[in-house]
Order: sequence, then structure tokens, then C-alpha cells
Amino acid sequence: MKSFQALSALLTYPSAELVEAIPTIRHILHEEGLFGPHRLTDLDRLLKRLATGDLWDLQEDYVLLFDRTRSLSLNLFEHIHGEGRDRGGAMLDLLEIYRAGGLDLDSTELPDHLPVLLEFLSTQSLETAHDVLADAGPILSALAERLARRTSPYAAVLETVSTFAEAGDDAASALLAAQPDDDPNDLAALDQVYAEAQVVFGPDPNAGCPVSRDLLARMDAPQPQPAE
Repeated sequence: MKSFQALSALLTYPSAELVEAIPTIRHILHEEGLFGPHRLTDLDRLLKRLATGDLWDLQEDYVLLFDRTRSLSLNLFEHIHGEGRDRGGAMLDLLEIYRAGGLDLDSTELPDHLPVLLEFLSTQSLETAHDVLADAGPILSALAERLARRTSPYAAVLETVSTFAEAGDDAASALLAAQPDDDPNDLAALDQVYAEAQVVFGPDPNAGCPVSRDLLARMDAPQPQPAE
């Protein structure tokens, strides 16, 4: 489903290409109708913000949220494994899922980067997408709540994914959501995060993921058949 590609694009670093693609993204989300009218209304607020906001402000907001606030990292395993050794094993397991699904990951982003995961799921069956996202349900639910507390329009994307995965308010989600948010202006703490980094699958796993021309082209291309 191209809707997952559309959500992937919305979670990438704002760029002129992304702004230009907003009408295409809106069309895909509404045409497929995968997430229901309520979620589409919430997503439309983010689409409007991206389409009409000052690009510099959009980029600054994105960096403060996702690059400089560790508790909002889009690298999912960051929230359960930190930079420990278990994270490396989880990454390798996820890479095997990608390969089994026909994706040989060629990206500067980590395998657990949510936009990468969503783009992969756009090539899979809805059942597979549901199962994979359900496994990450507590993390997705916690991220949605944290973004909602900040009244960020990006909360709509995480709430949409969390709802699709049927991630409830279980103990694991509550525990993750209750963890204190980082202060993106605490540069000393940010430096400590970088100093502690151990797992490296790309040049800069902490950098925002800019939307690529290839991703936008694939959204306009015929939909590939989901893997069996």
C-alpha cells in the first residue's frame, strides 16, 4: 500500500521536494483510505503545515524534535535497547526480515528507522505490515503520546501507525511514555549521547532522513505486488 510510503515521506526531513509532493501524498492517503476519515483529518493538519509553513522553520522544528530529542528518536530500538549490544542483534534480525521480504537495504539510515520500516511495509501484505508494527506497538504508542504532549502535528503520523497496529495502552507503552523527555537545548547531554553511540550501520544514525527523489518517484509508480 502506497499509504505507508506516504507516511514514510511525512516523517522525513522537510525539503523543497517534500513540500512539492504534498498534493501527491494527500491524494494517496485519501484515495486508498486505509486509515479511516478521522486519522485523515488529523494527517491533513500536518500536510497543511508542511505545505504552507516556512521551510526553514519546518526544518528547525524537525531537528529539535527528532534529531535533538532522544526520547522522540525515530530509531525504534533506541527506546528499548539504547546503545547496548542487544540493539545490534535486533538490527540484524530486522535486516533478515527485510531480505526475506525482498529488500536489500541500501541506506545511510539504521534498519530500525521508522521511515525505512514504513517504506518496506509498503511492499508487503497488510497482514505482514500489521504484525511487524504490532511488535513495535508499545514504542509507537509512547512516541505518539510524547508528540501529542508537545502538540506536535507529527503526532498524527504516530497515532495513525499506532492505531493501525492496534497498539493499546498497555503497561509497556505506559512505562515508555512515562520516561522524561529530553531537553533539545541541553547541548551537554546531547554531546553525551553522541559520545556513547556504539551501533553504527550508516554514516550518521542520528541525522534526519531527507525525503529522496526515488521515494517520491515510487509513490507515483504502479504499486508492486505484496510479498506472499
